Amino acid sequence: MNWTAIKSIYVFEMTRFFRTFLQSLISPVLSTSLYFVVFGAAIGSRITEVEGVSYAAFIVPGLIMLSVMTQGISNGSFGIYFPKFIGTIYELLSAPVNFLEIVLGYVGAAATKAMFIGVIILITAFFFVDINIMHPGAMVLFLVLTCISFALFGFIIGIWAKNFEQLQLVPLLIVTPLVFLGGSFYSISMLPPVWQAISMFNPVVYLISGFRWAFFGIADVPIGTSLMAIAAFTGLCLLVIGWIFRTGWRIRE
Repeated sequence: MNWTAIKSIYVFEMTRFFRTFLQSLISPVLSTSLYFVVFGAAIGSRITEVEGVSYAAFIVPGLIMLSVMTQGISNGSFGIYFPKFIGTIYELLSAPVNFLEIVLGYVGAAATKAMFIGVIILITAFFFVDINIMHPGAMVLFLVLTCISFALFGFIIGIWAKNFEQLQLVPLLIVTPLVFLGGSFYSISMLPPVWQAISMFNPVVYLISGFRWAFFGIADVPIGTSLMAIAAFTGLCLLVIGWIFRTGWRIRE
């Protein structure tokens, strides 16, 4: 394993993250704080509790997941797309670095950035609501798995995209709606039976449900099912990335 190459890619990506501090960190934290104000304070004053939890606290896991997923995809996709855009991807592919080391460097950095933002947002939440995390170990597990899986998914999008428009297409048109409809701001049990059944086809439901269980011990789907769903999604992303590097799809002429 070429740890020097992995470290070089990782440090380069993390340096870029802290170099664009306002855009990378302040912007998502500010946006999430506005969600706390609008949904927590304004709407929360009308919806007092959901399943025994105050509404302001109930939305915290969903808001953290919303930021972690979008940031994982954004950082994972841009990290690998930019070398493609400026042509340095060919220098990387011709260097003595295998695909696993490339993935570890870029995905590791993207997952770290998403996790960093998720922790900052969790700390921010304590300024707005009282939260007691019931299962801290499970919360960390779901946070880490979600950051890694969506950084992998973003990596695939970055390889697939041919321009900056395509780079934003999947996150904006598919991922963000799935997150908003995945129970970020409500419980699936509050929906009519038909929409409850349809929501079960949304994979984000399982992630948010599991993450919320770690906070409050309440979930829309069994915790074991949520863990299997995120493990299956991570495994699928790894298989796709392995196939991409084996065939050279979208990375070699």
